[in-house]
Formats: sequence, structure tokens, C-alpha cells
Amino acid sequence: MKQSLFLAIVLIAIFFLWNHIVLYPLKVLVVFFHESSHALMTVLTGGKVDTLVVNANQGGYVISRGGSRFLTLSAGYLGSLVWGTIIYLIAVRTRKDKAAMAILGGMIVGISFLFGGNLFGIVFCLLSGVIMISLGFKASEKTNDFILRLIGLTNMIYVPLDIYSDTISRSHLRSDAYMLAEEFGGVTLMWGGLWLVISVVVVIFALWWGMQAGPLPTHKAIPYKEGSGTK
Repeated sequence: MKQSLFLAIVLIAIFFLWNHIVLYPLKVLVVFFHESSHALMTVLTGGKVDTLVVNANQGGYVISRGGSRFLTLSAGYLGSLVWGTIIYLIAVRTRKDKAAMAILGGMIVGISFLFGGNLFGIVFCLLSGVIMISLGFKASEKTNDFILRLIGLTNMIYVPLDIYSDTISRSHLRSDAYMLAEEFGGVTLMWGGLWLVISVVVVIFALWWGMQAGPLPTHKAIPYKEGSGTK
């Protein structure tokens, strides 16, 4: 199937099934990527994470101390975008789907062990991670490729929608952009608008670059001829 046709089918399916329960695990996974980006940035900038919470109502938060407050607040939406973009591009431009799925599952399990703070979040992340690791070892390359594309696309699409909903259409909410404006100046709409522009540009570029990928190469067996072997 051509990249563009596959992309169109998946995008249409995600659009029409957005509020259907079938996409619920993917949407909770997006929340995990958002919160884990906050947590990882905190640690990378010298801070400490007390807890990472992912709720059943598709919400979450991170309680942390220290680190770069500016980078930590900015990492939620943009970090989630990075997760989705990398997952999608690995799927469409490499043949490492099985390894990528197993590594992704291992990372989710590891982050859950390190930072997980509520029962639902821990159970969801551990279950998702174990399933991904199993898929990476047991399922076919094609199955892993499809699931990785779905995870990546859902994550990329969700980010600009979430930014618009949380920081622009409902700018009164105490979102990441709201807190960034409180602590570093500006207004919620400014930070939200900046993140929205960045996310839309990245999504468009990732989709375009993904569609440039040609058919995956196949390895042809070399026919054996009697007397042509080596000792």
C-alpha cells in the first residue's frame, strides 16, 4: 500500500473514531507521553520528580522539584510531539519496527517504575509496555509497523488539538502555557499560539517526509548453483 493512501485511511479513521472507545488506550498513551516529557526534562535539567500521574479521564500531572522550570513547562506538548514524530518516522522510514516496538515498551515500563504515582497510571503503563515488548518479539514486522504508525499519528494529531483546546479556546485553564505566562511573562495565548505553530509545522513536515519513503526494500535469495559454493 502506498504511503499516501495508508496515511489517508488512518487519518480518516482517527477522525471518525476520535470519541470512540477504540481510541481510548491511544489517547491515554498520549497523556503518558505528555507527562513523561515533563518528568524527563525535569531530570535532565537537574531536578527531581516526586510523582507522575496519569488518570482514567485522560488527564495527568507531574509533581517535581528543581530543574529548569521554563524547559520543564515547555516540554509537555512539545515533548509529546517529539515522541509521536520519532515513532511515526521510525515506522515509515526504517525496517526496525520490531526492535522499536520492544524498546518503546521497555521505556514505558521503565518510566512507570521510576516515576509512576497512581494505581491506574502504573497498571496502564505496565500493561501497555508489556504488550508492546511482546509484540516486538512475537508479532510480524508488518503488524508492528502498523501499530507504531497508529501510535505516532495519533500522538502527532492530538498535540495541536490539545494545545488549541487547553491554551487558546480555554485560555483561562491553568495549563502549561498559563503557568509559563505567570512565571516568565506574556500571556497564555502567546505561549499556546507559539506551541501551536511549532506543532503544526512539525506535523506537516513529518507527514510530508514520511510520504517520501519508497517501498521497503526486500532481500532476494541468491539461487544456489552446483559447484559455485565456497569451502
